[in-house]
Amino acid sequence: MTIGFGVLGEIQAHRDGIAVDLGPARQRCVLAALLVDLGRTVPVDGLVDRVWGARPPQRVKSTLYSYLSRLRQALGTAADAALAGTTSIERRSGGYALLTDPGLVDVHVFRDLAGQARAAADNDGRAAALFERALELWRGEPFAGVDTPWFNSLRESLLRELYACRLDRNDVQLRRGHHGVLLTELADCHGSHPLDERLAAQYMLALYRSGRTADSLRCFERVRRALAEELGSDPGPELRRLHQSVLAGDPEIDTPGDAPTAVPVAGGEAASGSPSSRDRIVPRQLPAAPRWFTGRARELALLDRLLDPHSEQDRAVVISAIDGSGGIGKTWLALHWAHQQQDRFPDGELYANLRGFDPTGEPVPPHTALRGFLGALGTDPSQIPADPDAQTALYRSLTAGKRMLVVLDDARDTTQVVPLLPGSSTCTVLVTSRSLLTGLSTAHGARSLTLDVLTDSEAHHLLTRHLGAERAGAEPEAVATLLEHCAGLPLAISILAARATTNLELPLAALAEELHETQTRLDALDTGDITADLRAVFASSYHALDPDSARGFGLLGLAPGPDISLSATAGLTALPTAQARALLRRLRAAHLVQEHTPGRYRMHDLTRLYAAERAREHPAGDSDEALLRLVDFYVHTARASDAIVDPHAVPTEAEPPAEGCVPYTPDGPEAAMAWFESEYACVLAAQTSAMTRGWYGRAWQLAWSVDTFLWRRGRIHDHLAVWRTGILAAERLGDPGARALAHRRVSAADLRVGKDDTARDHLQHALALFEDAGDLLNQGHTHQALSQAWQQTGDDRQALHHAERSLRIYRQLKDTVWEASASNTVGWFQARLGAYEQARARCQDALALCRKVGYREGEAATLDSLGYTARRCGDLELALEHYGQALALRRLLNDTYEEANTLSYIGETHHALGRHGHARDAWQQALTLYQAQQRIPEAENVQEQLDALHDRG
Repeated sequence: MTIGFGVLGEIQAHRDGIAVDLGPARQRCVLAALLVDLGRTVPVDGLVDRVWGARPPQRVKSTLYSYLSRLRQALGTAADAALAGTTSIERRSGGYALLTDPGLVDVHVFRDLAGQARAAADNDGRAAALFERALELWRGEPFAGVDTPWFNSLRESLLRELYACRLDRNDVQLRRGHHGVLLTELADCHGSHPLDERLAAQYMLALYRSGRTADSLRCFERVRRALAEELGSDPGPELRRLHQSVLAGDPEIDTPGDAPTAVPVAGGEAASGSPSSRDRIVPRQLPAAPRWFTGRARELALLDRLLDPHSEQDRAVVISAIDGSGGIGKTWLALHWAHQQQDRFPDGELYANLRGFDPTGEPVPPHTALRGFLGALGTDPSQIPADPDAQTALYRSLTAGKRMLVVLDDARDTTQVVPLLPGSSTCTVLVTSRSLLTGLSTAHGARSLTLDVLTDSEAHHLLTRHLGAERAGAEPEAVATLLEHCAGLPLAISILAARATTNLELPLAALAEELHETQTRLDALDTGDITADLRAVFASSYHALDPDSARGFGLLGLAPGPDISLSATAGLTALPTAQARALLRRLRAAHLVQEHTPGRYRMHDLTRLYAAERAREHPAGDSDEALLRLVDFYVHTARASDAIVDPHAVPTEAEPPAEGCVPYTPDGPEAAMAWFESEYACVLAAQTSAMTRGWYGRAWQLAWSVDTFLWRRGRIHDHLAVWRTGILAAERLGDPGARALAHRRVSAADLRVGKDDTARDHLQHALALFEDAGDLLNQGHTHQALSQAWQQTGDDRQALHHAERSLRIYRQLKDTVWEASASNTVGWFQARLGAYEQARARCQDALALCRKVGYREGEAATLDSLGYTARRCGDLELALEHYGQALALRRLLNDTYEEANTLSYIGETHHALGRHGHARDAWQQALTLYQAQQRIPEAENVQEQLDALHDRG
């Protein structure tokens, strides 16, 4: 896991390319204040001053400690650097320090790159590339939106550093003769800083070299007048000398003439004025650098390592293969990097578009591309051999010993690439492809670089560059919607931007509205140009698949949920596991699916839409049958997992799985909980899909089967949502028993979110249905639930009444497990009412029953009750013993919801004993769990306890 930080714009962090929620603005400021002084201790008072200025709120230190704790949670860091890995917020004597690699923080990377560029005095090409990379890190004003004296002062300082970096970059680019690309920026910058003589000199020189001598002289005159009027001074000697040189047409200030200019034209002959000798020809075949290229700092750094003189590949041709899905930006990355590195290749660059996935035609045969390369290298067409092997041999002879770059764009496969590889270690080859070119890596040592979608900030920056900051800023909600539906795909962003910029009257909100409809979203991304139509891009990859892979691709587009496992894919496609694995491997090689974590696969949102379109072309019923198999896979695997996790639960009836569906059966409680952890989002999506298609029994079964997992994990809002759907499914089924069970379970979720009255209404409804059906067991369960509901209101006597009624029912049914559970509940309420001896005796009976039948969940709950009773009686050591046993069982059961509560009780007990270090450890663990479960009141209560401990020292 890698966390990157940004302050050169809005304060942000990304974990493996995904934005991290850093919380409210002040909390972000705390992070930024530590990032600026990376690795150094910032005193607590200093942090307060930086974040709040002269008017901090009351209890500001408690608020600060809360922010620091939440930042650790958000970033997945620890308080101890030894435990944290690459990033930690560390408590030190007198303050705090943030420890991480400076290469992960944009402001430190900026300063490092600018320093390297200034040190590269003997290599203007390298210096220019470093300066450009430094400037690309800026997304806007530093610490955007933050307004405190300390941040305002630091912002001004950083903006001065940015300005100096631009001036130094301008000098380098002017020495290289790249005045043309600077003109627009120099004009804007000069307008903002009309008295800066160094900037004026740069602008004058760029104008002069662009053939605009009169404009250059007028620029000098404007500066001279401005200096006289505002400062009462004349231009300095350097600007005056430049003015004289422009007047005189001094050749000393002409464009540098040492760069190679000979460019071959069609047929391999040199352009007019070029040397005719083959050895003098320097091909420069790269297409123009992509104007809108954005981000990709990590990938550019990886490509830079190709040219590292200490590289392990110093005895072989250096090859990098950039792979990724269509529209992901492979060509942009290759060309941007190639243009940055031109000075490294004095013998030129060769470029070929191999059209491996071109929707308008066939891939370019290798011998055709070879003939173009040979012509570019000066070979007379009549001297090019007819035999392809002889062409390759001649090509390798002509490139031997030369420092050249060869860019092979849009390759279909390894076979197309190999004949175009030079044989000399002095050459570098860059290949782009939608296919994973495994053969190129294994046989030729290519380094593979798989390109993913843009990060949120990169995507926003790209769209803003297209639209302009003013237009993007005027409709921020529409911009957010556009970016959400493009999901980081550069081609999709560029297509939408093109539509917006060709019709300036079109509100961005109207364009965003088109994208809301999933059925027509790809239509909104249709430009009418087949080479820039997203649907056509996907189609070219699709048509390259074999029929079985094409069918599987379409079916995967129908799968609900954020991703899919191998076993679920086997159920969806009705394939044996080995064949499903092979299918996924082929689709992954074609970059139509991603294996984002071992054994789990996902599609880009827009790829999924296209796949679903293709699935609708399958034979009638094929898609419905596939989706039914997948839903049944989740239903029956969830049922099997739930039975393992909670063996004492009463099973419900379910339809047998559809033909071709083979559910997975975990081999133990840990494996079952792990399955739920990885699949629960897919299970919830499958429930929604089942409801949409009228499979109400399956929708209800999914709610029942995932109930224990969601309860133990404390996923309160998911628990509530799944049972609201469960009630609706039961009503559609017309099954009173299913309705009653759903009402009882949704009441439990309501209680956890504080909806006490609603919970009791659901329970009374459930109780009436169970009484009508004569279902004694579930009447007992509902009285148990009513006891919890009355506890929430503080009416322990009413709660005890329902607990005793449930106990009588269970004893009548001779159900030992539930008798044990009800006995503990009765004992708990007796303790809350002060009848400690009765409570202890009742809970001891319950504990014996739980251990007799192996009811671990009941045993843990009873030990908690005994711990509470011991605390109330003043026997704190006995309380810790009971709580410790309960904690071990909670962890064994993976019951993180109750684990958090038990840890909180342990902290309170240690605190009462004066063991503040032990109390802090327990409360910190509880806080982490409460925050992960979004249990805000509990988290705030524990945080207050921790803050109080901290204030005590």
